[in-house]
Amino acid sequence: MKQSLSLRMGQQLAMTPQLQQAIRLMQLSALELRAEVQQAIESNPMLDLAEEDEDDVVATDDEPPQASDDPGNIEAGGESFEDDDHPASTELDAATDEPGEGPESIEEIPDDLPVDVSWDDVYQPTTTAQISAPEGDGGFEERNGAADTLHDHLLWQLELTRLSDRDRLAAMTIIGNIDDDGMLLATLEELVHDMNPALGYAADEMEAVVKLVQSFEPSGVGARDLAECLRLQLEQLPEDTAWRSEAIGVLRDHFPLLARRDFVALARRVRLSEEELVEVMTLIRSLNPRPGAGIGNRGIEYVEPDVLVTKRNGRWTVELNQDAAPRVRINEDYAGLIRRADPSPENQYLKNNLQDAKWFLKNLDYRNETLLKVAAKIVERQVGFLEHGEEAMQPLVLADIATAVDRHESTISRVTTRKYMATPRGVFELKYFFSSHVGTVTGGEVSSTAIRALIRKLTAEENPRKPLSDSRIADLLKERSIKVARRTVAKYRESLAIPPSNERRRLV
Repeated sequence: MKQSLSLRMGQQLAMTPQLQQAIRLMQLSALELRAEVQQAIESNPMLDLAEEDEDDVVATDDEPPQASDDPGNIEAGGESFEDDDHPASTELDAATDEPGEGPESIEEIPDDLPVDVSWDDVYQPTTTAQISAPEGDGGFEERNGAADTLHDHLLWQLELTRLSDRDRLAAMTIIGNIDDDGMLLATLEELVHDMNPALGYAADEMEAVVKLVQSFEPSGVGARDLAECLRLQLEQLPEDTAWRSEAIGVLRDHFPLLARRDFVALARRVRLSEEELVEVMTLIRSLNPRPGAGIGNRGIEYVEPDVLVTKRNGRWTVELNQDAAPRVRINEDYAGLIRRADPSPENQYLKNNLQDAKWFLKNLDYRNETLLKVAAKIVERQVGFLEHGEEAMQPLVLADIATAVDRHESTISRVTTRKYMATPRGVFELKYFFSSHVGTVTGGEVSSTAIRALIRKLTAEENPRKPLSDSRIADLLKERSIKVARRTVAKYRESLAIPPSNERRRLV
């Protein structure tokens, strides 16, 4: 085989540590970013928390840190977007895609970054992350203490009950087979089988202990099916409760008819008029089919918005939430110790840490600036939603925003995942504003989110005695120039957890 030399040109993306850090910061949520910043400060002596009244400065290799006097740049955390008189925000008619020309970069940006990580459009020398720490932070145990589970709540009541050791073991076995909704999952035979055979426990004895556990709070716990769960709750109501006995009879003797919503046959079987049956059904609907769900077995998740959207003087304004992460800056004292010509290990250690600190602040700047741009474009496209609600949501995909802000779709996907926007209509994940589209009769497009909102509205306003079928909903949408097949309506309805028409039928 003959050997030869040849030249070949090509492009190759090198995943440098700096690029990996930029990608990681981009996909972090606000709470995760705060932890990442804290870890960076603890591991790098060149990074420090900035006070509210400190100037935002960054040290260079050649001179001490100086404050930036360039008002046309997007500063880290967004202290100004267009000039010094504006906060970290942008109005929809502002030119958000063209940051101003800043002073010379403190270090040259390498050439091996991908197209969608264009640092020349992002980095500014004043790389202080101007995001203040939250105020009024309560105690950690108060905010993060684990709530008692349903099992803990039942065991606590068991401890207050006088029982023999033999019956107490049976009660603990029963409680161990109750799920988080409060339903008993095991049969009497299975419960007896789980007991020690030496105790000689019989099924009738186990049934007596089951009845005891069913008397615990919350009302309805320990039931073996839905009918028993609702009946237990009714039996624990005062005897003079209106329609209590009739409701117990319906659940005990005619539950299949109730489940099928065959109200005509049900009224005939219980010998009640339609008005009286309405009263009985109203009482049954006031009961809780999942009594255990209200006990603190599910922790509360708090969402901190990354972007704030407000309407000022008739114009929608988008700004970063400055309480999303601590403020970070270069430590001036340590940066001043660096000597250019000193080859000592100590001086090299400081240089390396300063370089890492600069990259960290650059990546933090890039994340915040990209997040602000993406949020501004989303608001620009979804003004109808902010003004009128879900029915005015416009179709939007990642490629639309990627083109608008000149970023890759993968970057838009990262920056919209687990990032939240606070609007006058509530707090939404940025992903919420993206949806597919459906064609209209006139050749236009309508968002699938808007179609879901219309389906929810139509089913909420329907006649409960004659609920709308999927075909009828499709016809009503067609009257609004929206072409949707019946199976598509069924898919959207199921995604909204709306039952089919035969299950939505009721007397009132």
